[in-house]
Amino acid sequence: MKARSILLGVNIDHFATLRQARYRDLSGEAGHFIEPDPVEAALAAERAGADGITVHPREDARHIQRADVFRLREMIHTRLNMEMACTDSMVDFAREIQPDSVCLVPENREEITTEGGLDVVTHYDRVESVVKAMREEGIAVSLFIDPDEAQVSAASDLGVEMVELHTGAFANHAHDPRGAVELNRLMAAAEYAHEEGLVVNAGHGINYVNIRSVLKVPHLHELNIGHSIICRAMFTGITEAVREMQWRMMGQ
Repeated sequence: MKARSILLGVNIDHFATLRQARYRDLSGEAGHFIEPDPVEAALAAERAGADGITVHPREDARHIQRADVFRLREMIHTRLNMEMACTDSMVDFAREIQPDSVCLVPENREEITTEGGLDVVTHYDRVESVVKAMREEGIAVSLFIDPDEAQVSAASDLGVEMVELHTGAFANHAHDPRGAVELNRLMAAAEYAHEEGLVVNAGHGINYVNIRSVLKVPHLHELNIGHSIICRAMFTGITEAVREMQWRMMGQ
């Protein structure tokens, strides 16, 4: 079997979305009848070969709860990547949790999932303060940005280790003419980020079909994928869903 060179981070947020639909008032507890347990999903994803687990504890606690993140920190065996808004409360929480890495993202209470990249250029000073706080804790920092040269340049100026290129615009147009334009933007941004010495990750809207095009993006280190894997897991189980995504990541 061909070796897989790109890492797979599995985002488990939407397991918690399903749980919250029924057990919002009880989700701080674990086990028994409270299901699905996102931590159990994370452990199953790891057993299937996931290289890391990603969560996004939001300010409005719509899916993943802080109690979940504490349990994940204690129980998973790979890496914990925590997506977070650039707020004081999330900085404090990251200090407490000590994830292996954080990915700074924009956050809008009206959106269902994160839409669009973090505008590092406009919010440079605030982002810089969060990056500094995380660096003091020894936590690696990534910035979730649109595939734009100005955003990549700002990320480089901040001295972060990684960027995660927002693939949402490409995913939304993968089957129309604009898809090729968006893919070219991703490829150019990845090339520039690599030249600037940044590790290149990508995520948002990647699925079992469009991943074939995403793999054309150069210098990819890790893909963070959640929704599509969780949807497939509803029919096949999480183990098969993760393994199939890994297979697709090998160009199969």
